[in-house]
Amino acid sequence: MKLSSRVSGLRPYIPGEQPADRVYVKLNANESPYPPSPAVENELRGFRTETLRLYPDPDSRDLRKAIAGMPGMDVTPDMVFPGNGSDEVLSFIFCTFFDPSLPVIFPQHSYSFYPVYAGFYHLPVRTVPLRPDFSLDTGTMAQPGNAGVIFPNPNAPTGILLETSGLRAFLQQQTENNPGRAVVVDEAYIDFGGESALPLLREFPELIIVRTFSKSFSFAGLRLGYAVSSPENIRALETVKNSFNHFPVDRIAQRLGIAACSDAAYYRRVCAEIAATRDQFSAGLQKAGWQVLPSKANFVFARCPGRSGQEVYEAAKKEGFLLRVFGTPGTEDFVRITIGTPQDMQTLLECLEKYCAAK
Repeated sequence: MKLSSRVSGLRPYIPGEQPADRVYVKLNANESPYPPSPAVENELRGFRTETLRLYPDPDSRDLRKAIAGMPGMDVTPDMVFPGNGSDEVLSFIFCTFFDPSLPVIFPQHSYSFYPVYAGFYHLPVRTVPLRPDFSLDTGTMAQPGNAGVIFPNPNAPTGILLETSGLRAFLQQQTENNPGRAVVVDEAYIDFGGESALPLLREFPELIIVRTFSKSFSFAGLRLGYAVSSPENIRALETVKNSFNHFPVDRIAQRLGIAACSDAAYYRRVCAEIAATRDQFSAGLQKAGWQVLPSKANFVFARCPGRSGQEVYEAAKKEGFLLRVFGTPGTEDFVRITIGTPQDMQTLLECLEKYCAAK
C-alpha cells in the first residue's frame, strides 16, 4: 500500500531498551525505583470498574484542581493542561506554538523526542551546541529570529541545572529578541534538585512549563503529564487537543493522579532519597576516576577515561545492569545511568570500579 508522503520523512523516537532475554536491573529509562504513594494504591483498590463504561471528564477538571493545589504550585486550575504523558503534551505544544516560518531552537544534546516532533510537524530546527562544560549556551539560544525555544531543566541527558537567575536572564533576552515566541521549559526532573520556573510564569507570559508524573511520582507505567502556563496559552492547547483527542486522560489516570497529588510529603521523601543516592553514587564514580557531570536529575551522565560508552554499556549489561548509551558525536564516551535503590547502585559501582580498573 502506498503511504502518505508525510510518513517517509519521519524519524521516530527510540525509547530505552526493553529486553526480554533475562531479568535486568533497569537503569536506562529514568524510572523510579520506588512505588507510588500508598494513597494511589488505596485509590486503585477502591476504583469502581463499572464506571469504565462512561467517558472520562474531557477537561480533567478535578485533576487540574488537584495539580494546582499541590504545595509550591501557586497557580489556578485554568493554568493547568493535563495530557496522556508529558510526551503528548509536548506534541501539542509543538503544534500550537512553533510556526514553520522560523526555526525551533533547542540544545544539540537534549531530549531526543524534540527533533522527532519537529519533523512530524515539518518545523525547521536550529540546534545549539552545549558549552565545553556541557551547560546550556543560553546567549546563543536567545538570538533573534527563532520560532521559540525548548529545553529540559535539568537538561537531559546531562542532568545539569540552569539556576533560576540564569533562567530569568535567558527569558529576558529571549523575549526582547523574539517577542511573543514561546519558551518551553521541560521540568521532567526538577523534583530531584533545583528550583522550578513556576514563580516566573506571571513575569513572562511566553513561558510554558511541562511536567510529568512519570519520574518523581513513579507513574511511568500510567502515562500522565501536564503543562502550566497562562490561561490564554492553556486555551490554545485545549483547541489543539480537542481537534485531535477529546479524551486524552482516562478515568483511572485522573483518579490516581488526584490521589498522588494528595500525598506530596511522600514524594518529597522519595525524591530526597533518590537525590542522596545519586550524590553518593556520583562521589563513588569520581573516586574511581570517572568524569561525572553535576546532576540535579534522577540520573548521572558519566564517562570512564579510556572506555567508550558502548564498551561500558556492554560490560554493565553482562553483569545484569541496563544503562543508556547515545553514541552521538560529543557524547559517545558517556553513559546515562538512572538512579536505582542504594543497594543496586552500590552493586553497580563495584562492577564499574572493577571494569575500569582493568583497562
